[in-house]
Amino acid sequence: MTEPTTKRILTGITTTGIPHLGNYVGAIRPAIQAVQNSDDDAFFFLADYHGIIKCFDPDEIHRSTRAIAATWIACGLDPEKVTFYRQSDIPEIPELAWILNCSCAKGLMNRAHAYKASVDMNLAKEDTDADFGISMGLFSYPVLMSADILMFNATHVPVGKDQIQHIEMARDIAGTFNFKYKELFTLPTAVTDENTPLLTGLDGRKMSKSYGNTIPLFGDGNPTIDPQKALKKAIGQIVTNSQAPEEPKNPDECNIFEIYKAFATPDEINALAEHYRRGIGWGEAKEILFNKIDGEIAPMREKYAHLMANPKELEEILQMGAVKARRVAQKQLDKTRRAIGIKPLAKLK
Repeated sequence: MTEPTTKRILTGITTTGIPHLGNYVGAIRPAIQAVQNSDDDAFFFLADYHGIIKCFDPDEIHRSTRAIAATWIACGLDPEKVTFYRQSDIPEIPELAWILNCSCAKGLMNRAHAYKASVDMNLAKEDTDADFGISMGLFSYPVLMSADILMFNATHVPVGKDQIQHIEMARDIAGTFNFKYKELFTLPTAVTDENTPLLTGLDGRKMSKSYGNTIPLFGDGNPTIDPQKALKKAIGQIVTNSQAPEEPKNPDECNIFEIYKAFATPDEINALAEHYRRGIGWGEAKEILFNKIDGEIAPMREKYAHLMANPKELEEILQMGAVKARRVAQKQLDKTRRAIGIKPLAKLK
C-alpha cells in the first residue's frame, strides 16, 4: 500500500489499575508532549475491551476507566486537538477484529509472547493442560490490537519494547488482508523512545502494579486521602541502605536519585549527584525528591479532582471523541466489508 503523507499516531491505554508515576513518566507525559507541538493526527483511546482479558472485576474496570480518562485530561491532553475515545464506544472495532480473525493464521497467534508465556507456565506444572485457563481473549488479543490500529490506518504506534511484536503482527495481518482482498490498510510502524526512562519503584525494581511498588500520581482513588500526603508517604517508603547522613554516597546506586532524574534538569541532576558524594541524609534526599515531583504534578491535581467529581463532564468528552472516531471507523469498515463481498445486492430507490 502506498505510504500515506499524513502521520497518524495511535496510543491505547488499558483500563486496569490507577495511574502511577511510572505510567506518567513512561507513557503519559511523553505522549502528550509529542502531540502538543505537532500537526500530526493523534488518536488516544481507553482500551476497555483489552482490560477485560485479565480483569474480571466490573467495578475495577469502571473505576479505572474514570481515573485514567481524568488523568490524561488533567495532564494536558487536549480533546479538541486529538481524538480521545473509549474503545467500547466504537462498535466497528470488534467487527473489524472478526473480519481480520478470518484471514489471520492461527500459527501467528501461537507465537504471541503472552500466549506462549501462559502455555509455558502450564507446562511447568504436573498434569496441567497446556491451554488451561487461557481464554480466547488472551489468545486473539493481538488481532483486536491490530483492529484498533488498522481501523484508523495509524502510521506510528508508540509502544514499549515488549509490545513491538504486536505491531509486527498488525503489519502481518494487514499485509495478508491487502494481498487477499484489496489494499486498504496501512502497515504501521512501532515507535520506541530509548530516552524514555523506565521508572524504578519503591523497592528498586521496575515500578509496576504487579510488584506493589508504585508511587501514586494523584492518589490511589480514595477521595478521603489527600493525594499530596499520599505522594509524600509513598516517597518516604522508598528502600534505602543504612549509610549515615555524613557518609559519601553513590547516586547511581540509589532509587531516590534514579526517580529524581526523570523530573529534574541536567543542572539539578548534577547538583544533587554532587550532594550525594559529599554526604546526604536519606530523609533530606526524599524531601528533595518529593518537592521536585510535587512541583510538576501539583498544578494538575485540581483538574483531576474536578473531573473525578464530575463524571458527566468526562463522559461528554469521551462521547465527543467517539463521534470523531466513528466518522473515520465507519468509512473504513464500509470499505472493508465491500472488499470481502458483504455489500448491498442492489441499490434501492
